[in-house]
Amino acid sequence: MSTDVDNNSGVASSVGIGRRAFLIGAVGLVVAPGQALAQGAKRTFKLEERFLPQRIVSPYDYPAGTIVVVPRDKYLYLVTGDGRTWRYGIGVGKAGLAFTGSALIGRKAKWPSWRPTDNMIRRDPKKYARYAGGVPGGPNNPLGSRALYLYRNGRDTLYRIHGTTEPWTIGKAVSNGCIRMVNEHVEDLYERVPVGAQVVVI
Repeated sequence: MSTDVDNNSGVASSVGIGRRAFLIGAVGLVVAPGQALAQGAKRTFKLEERFLPQRIVSPYDYPAGTIVVVPRDKYLYLVTGDGRTWRYGIGVGKAGLAFTGSALIGRKAKWPSWRPTDNMIRRDPKKYARYAGGVPGGPNNPLGSRALYLYRNGRDTLYRIHGTTEPWTIGKAVSNGCIRMVNEHVEDLYERVPVGAQVVVI
C-alpha cells in the first residue's frame, strides 16, 4: 500500500485512509469503510476502496478549483493547487452519450428536481415517459442529494455532476451520460466548488 502525505497536515496515511476516514466521518457516512447505504433504499453495498474520496498527488496540471472528469477511469478530480487533488469515484454514461470538453458550473442545487431529457424519453419511452412531468427533489430522485449543472457559452449543456439513488453503480457505465457520485461524496464536492468553477471532461 502506498503512503499519502497530506501537505496541509504533514501526516502520512496509507492511501489517504486517515484523511478519508476524517472526510467520511465529516460527511456522515457512518457505516464501515468501503460500505454505504443508499439513501431512500435498503440495499447495502461495498464500494471499492479506490472509489472512496482520497487526497492524492495531482495527475493533471490545471488551476486550483478545476474539476477534471475522466469517464474512462471512473474518477473525478478536484485540483487543489498545491500539487495535490481530491479524487472521487464516479459512475458514468454509456458509451456515446457522454459530454466531453470544457464547461463551467452554471448553478448548483440541493435536493434538485429532475426531468428526463426529450432524447432520453425518445430512446426509452417505457422507462422515462412516465417522468415527463418531472420528479421533485428528495431521497427518491435520480439526481440524489446535490447537482452541479454544466454550462457552456451561458447555456445549460444538460450535463450534470450529481448524486444517485443507486450508489452501487459507482465505477460502472450505466447512466445516461451524466456523472453520478455517492450522495455523501457529491455533498462534499458541492461544498468545495463555487458556481463558475471550470470543469474539464477528458
